[in-house]
Amino acid sequence: MTARVAYVHEAHLAMGAGADLAAPGGAVTAALCGTFAHPPPCPLAPHHTSTVLTGDGLAVRVLFAVEPAAEGEVRSRVDRALAAGFCDGPDGRRSQWTLRRSEPGVIAAGEREHGARLIGD
Repeated sequence: MTARVAYVHEAHLAMGAGADLAAPGGAVTAALCGTFAHPPPCPLAPHHTSTVLTGDGLAVRVLFAVEPAAEGEVRSRVDRALAAGFCDGPDGRRSQWTLRRSEPGVIAAGEREHGARLIGD
């Protein structure tokens, strides 16, 4: 088996009124794991999604670890989840957004330790 490598995927969203800012992370988790809540490890790629409000939307960063051959599959699932533009939360509330852009990112110095932990999961 090939060793896992840590990667980052970045996206920028325009959030709908009243949307839960955690909803994009829920959509990513559902796309990668099949459900919001599951026992570890993540079946495809251990990951962590962070969000930051910007002046014009929500910046989303997905840090994930996967074998290099599966990198494209993970990025494709993340893109599809975010392009869908919504997530129904565990409480049944729907949050909506518009995907403005999505692309590979670079692991920041402050993410390296977390990436190493994801590789080891």
